[in-house]
This record gives sequence, structure tokens and C-alpha cells, in this order.
Amino acid sequence: MNTITKYILGFVALIAAIFFSWYFFSVIIYILVAAVISFIGKPIIDLLSRVKFRGHYLPGTAKAAITVICLWLLFILFFVTIIPLAVREFQSLGNVSVSNIVSQLQSPIDNTGHFLKHYGLLDENEDVNAYITRQLSDLFNIARLKIWFRTVVGTVSDIFVALFSITFILFFFLKDSRLFSGMVLAIVPSRYEEQARNALDSIQKLLVRYFVGLLLEVLGVMTLNTAGMTFVGFDFNHALVIGLVTGILNVIPYIGPLIGICFGLAVGVVLNLDMEFYHQMLPLLIYQTVIMSITQLIDNVVFQPYIYGNSVYAHPLEIFLVILMAGSLAGIPGMILAIPSYTVIRVILKEFFNKYKLVKKLTQSLNER
Repeated sequence: MNTITKYILGFVALIAAIFFSWYFFSVIIYILVAAVISFIGKPIIDLLSRVKFRGHYLPGTAKAAITVICLWLLFILFFVTIIPLAVREFQSLGNVSVSNIVSQLQSPIDNTGHFLKHYGLLDENEDVNAYITRQLSDLFNIARLKIWFRTVVGTVSDIFVALFSITFILFFFLKDSRLFSGMVLAIVPSRYEEQARNALDSIQKLLVRYFVGLLLEVLGVMTLNTAGMTFVGFDFNHALVIGLVTGILNVIPYIGPLIGICFGLAVGVVLNLDMEFYHQMLPLLIYQTVIMSITQLIDNVVFQPYIYGNSVYAHPLEIFLVILMAGSLAGIPGMILAIPSYTVIRVILKEFFNKYKLVKKLTQSLNER
């Protein structure tokens, strides 16, 4: 076979692979999601591997089934206990009368208006009340959220198919830890098989550490903020919702915590409109800000170094630049997926392109672990 024929066949194979990936995109997503969840469930599998029943270790089928059941129970428990609280909180925010907020906060709004006009941040002819009303209306506009819920309900059959498919694939990935790697190795040329195997092992270990650490970070932020909001006087239900939202938003690097603080303060204002602003509400908002800021400090000093430094072995500046570039390319989803994607890329570079100086520099920390 001559060189031109090889290039033609290679090009045709590439086009076929791209078309296959596009046409069966949802199936590929199911497989990847199931693979990631199987990484998360691996510690449970490892724990069950030590269990003996009547002198015999549990078979792979039983371990996989128990792990799937545990993951589903956690998923159901989360939605049954916490999500209804969050839904009620968003509904209460959606039912807020913006004009009532403006009237209750008339004094601080007037002072804010004078300040903005004095420093040229607001036009002299601008009606401060109208401006604040417009901003608050946008803030408490839950119409898009309701549309989203209606869309979810309208696509319940698709969600059911997705969950069933992911669960079915997940079971077999948990039962046979080499199944996913075998699927990947099947499409890798034989001469690169050993490198691909090493890359898959490294990726699995790093991603398991990362996702477990990320889950602990969410739970840590949620617990600290829930305890803090309860301490300053919020009912436990409201404190739990604030903790939940701030914990989940914390997954979004850099801007997520700021959005979470704004959400917590908005809830504080809405729930305490009957308070006198300067002597009661303002101190409460300050306490909230201090508590959530302390939580972020603990997250930055304790949680994140553990997750990023000890799980993906990357320098904080390196992580920051990667997240910044991913955000520019794909917005918030890109920022969320930046670190695991970068981890996968670094491992692949280390195994297949380690002769280049730049690659050696980028993957140096992986060699030192």
C-alpha cells in the first residue's frame, strides 16, 4: 500500500469517526458519564472487596449491584430531602413584590442614589426608585427558572432513558473495572497500547481523587454556611438552602462563590423585610457576608489546596490560567470541566508526547507524585 493510499484511508477513517461521534453523541455521553460515576464509585467497590460473607468474598456482580444501589440511594435522598426545600425557597423569591422591597428599603435606596449621583455613577435625572426596581425585577425574575422546570417535565421520557442507560452501563463498568479501558484500547493502535493503558490508569486515579475531593469541598462549604446562617438567626430550612446553593455554586471557579454570597444576601433581605434597615437588617447582612467570606477563606486555604494540589498535581497559577481560558472558550460549563479535562490532557501528553520540552515542564508534577 503506497503512502497516498494510506493518507486517503486515514482521512476517510477520521471523517467516519467524526460522523459516528456526532450521530451517536448521546450514547457516547452516556458512556462517559457512566465511566466518571464508576470512578466515583470505585472506593465503594474497594471497600466491598474486603468484605467476607461465610468465608467468601463478594462476587463482582454483588459488589457492582450494591454500589449502584448506594449511589442511587444517595441521589434519591438528595432530591427527596433537599431539592424540595430549594424549590420552595425559589418560589418564595419569585413571589416577592419588588415594589414592597423598594418601599421597605426607601431610606437606604435614597442614600445610595445620592451617593451614585454625587460620584457621577448615575445620571442626575435618573429616578433611583425606578432604577432599583428594574434591577430587582431582573434579580427576582423566576420566569426563566419556571420555563426550565417545564422543559424538564416535558422531556421526562428522555431523562428516564438517559438515567436507565447510564445506570445499565455503570453496572457493567463497576462489575469489570477493565471494561471501559478495554473499549478505549480497542480503538488504539497496538504499538501504543501499553502507553494508553498507563494513561487510563493514571487518569482514573487522578479523577477519582479529584471528584471525591470536590464532593468533600461542596459538603464542607455547605456545612459551614448552613451552620453559620443558623448561628445568626435563620431557620434551619432557610439556612440549609443557602448552604446548599452556595456549596453547589462553589463548583464554579471564582465567580460561583460570589453568586452564592449574593444569593444568600438576597434571601436575607426577602425574609426580613419587616426589620428596620440600619439597626437590624444591615447588621444581619454584614454577619452573613462575614460568615460566607470566612467559609471561602477556609475553602481557599484548606479545601482547594487539598483538591487541586494533592489530586491533580498542578500549580495554582496553572489552574487559574486553565480555568480562565476554558471560561473564554465555553463559559461556565467550560470553567467547571476545565480541571478534569486538563488532567486528562496532561496525562495523555505525558504518555505520548513526553519528548518535548514544554510537555515535560507541564507534566513534571505528575512524574514527581
